[in-house]
Amino acid sequence: MAGIEDVAKLAGVSTATVSRALTGKDHVSDKAKAKVLQAAKELGYVASSSAYTLATGRTRNIGVVLPYVDRWFFSAMLEAIDTTFSEHGYDLTLYNLSGGQKHRERIFSDFLLRKRVDAVLTVAVALSDSEIEYLDRVKKPILVIGGIINGVHSRRVNDTTAAKLATNHLISLGHKKIANISGLPQSDLEFDQPNIRRQGYLDALSEAGLEPPLDHWLAQADYTLEGAYHAAKQILGNPKDAPTAIFCNSDEMGFGAILAARDLGLRVPDDVSIIGFDNHDNAEFFGLTTVDQRVREQGRAAALSMVEILAEQHPDEVNFSDVVEWPVELKIRSSTARPRN
Repeated sequence: MAGIEDVAKLAGVSTATVSRALTGKDHVSDKAKAKVLQAAKELGYVASSSAYTLATGRTRNIGVVLPYVDRWFFSAMLEAIDTTFSEHGYDLTLYNLSGGQKHRERIFSDFLLRKRVDAVLTVAVALSDSEIEYLDRVKKPILVIGGIINGVHSRRVNDTTAAKLATNHLISLGHKKIANISGLPQSDLEFDQPNIRRQGYLDALSEAGLEPPLDHWLAQADYTLEGAYHAAKQILGNPKDAPTAIFCNSDEMGFGAILAARDLGLRVPDDVSIIGFDNHDNAEFFGLTTVDQRVREQGRAAALSMVEILAEQHPDEVNFSDVVEWPVELKIRSSTARPRN
């Protein structure tokens, strides 16, 4: 079986260069890296992960914690994170919190504390003080996506500003009767996103001098097409007080609202304008105007940040407050227009 010395001899470089090239470290030229990879391929050499761990104390494995894996936002985010880590020589271990509180406790008090991950990246998971303490104690860098947590690296979209952007688009078109379908409180217990986005919507109405929305214009759903379909039918089915526009807290709920309007015989956007949030892969197909938070780019940027954190990690300070706000932009499509009257 070929060893690292054989790879170095065939590539014409030192064993140290082979080690750096195969573990994704910097300070290796593209030319030298290409020679090492070709030599390793010809010889069938695979670097020993256990030897690397013994030599460095690192596993080149990062734990990623998600509340769900079966929803578009999280699967798209995970895809980008996994691809980016792989490009930089890191493996990923996925931890899904859908198993309940006891399962979550085991993840943070047991699984992540074993020497099986170098760092922890969470998506829409607000770590508790005790969870942060567990990870800090064993020097695990932490990066969270979706909100701000004091004392750790945080990456987020400003949900209040983004919701105002969506609502102000409708107001700029001349809409005064605007409804909102937000998430159910229990669908996001982490960073209170449903209420934050709704507050942005309410702030936009207030700042424009519009009357507060009627109670039945404020609906909640579970961030799914089906949930928003039923909510939108109730909002739009009232013949006296139906709104002329709906802001949905996610694109999947926007899709549900569009289908509900069509089933009620309403035309989008002639009878009702609908705007979403995310820029889902199917938003173009539905013609949905939306707030684009560039989910995959956001995931890639966060993963690159984690790679940099690990490369620059200081043994005495692995975690500290570090906030980066991710920009959003409006994608105007055919689901919004001026009201007819």
